[in-house]
Amino acid sequence: MTIAERYRALADEVAREAIRAGRDSQAVKLIAVSKTVGPDAVAEAIHAGAQAFGENRPDQIMDKQPRFPEAEWHFIGNIQSRRIKDIVPHATLIHSVFEESHLARIDHAAAAIDKVQDILIEVNVSGEASKGGAAPDDVASLIDACRNLSHIRVRGLMTMAPQGDLQVAEETFVHLAALKNKLVASLDADMAAHLSELSMGMSEDWRCAIKQGATMVRIGRAIFSDQFAE
Repeated sequence: MTIAERYRALADEVAREAIRAGRDSQAVKLIAVSKTVGPDAVAEAIHAGAQAFGENRPDQIMDKQPRFPEAEWHFIGNIQSRRIKDIVPHATLIHSVFEESHLARIDHAAAAIDKVQDILIEVNVSGEASKGGAAPDDVASLIDACRNLSHIRVRGLMTMAPQGDLQVAEETFVHLAALKNKLVASLDADMAAHLSELSMGMSEDWRCAIKQGATMVRIGRAIFSDQFAE
């Protein structure tokens, strides 16, 4: 199958899984994780209908976003303080914010270009030492720290589930969804209205994520690699 064929088949399946979960067919955004491919592959995916792409390195999002400004570009990788000024001009949404020290830097970089930068708070639900993210109990204080930063808008939460066990992955997604609901209930109306996104689910576990309320799934290999087996 070509990239275009794989993308269309996957997009159709995402829509079906959303309906199976009792949700609207358009409730889940498919983010094509393009971190391992070049512009030609991105162009093929766009031609097939892809509208959102995920990158985990500043140099890659800086290169690809200007080539394809019609698409959304999501930064999903580890954030280095010195590269925030490079990420912000090119990112539709930054998924991986969890260090309070980065908030002011993001706000400053966004203010410099008259932009309100949408972000997600990355949460280490599983507590794995190998994964980044804030502890669930620390998320509320991170959101509170954004109150006086006029160029940041917190749109929701992101997590990565442990690999290799779909039951554990689903439990991770259940906990993230519950945390979002708890936060929404505790926030003022304006902040609660914006806290609508759950970025969770990748090539191995996205079906579980949709079942538990994901609004975004991040999938790369199932689109861009002909070696990936479901």
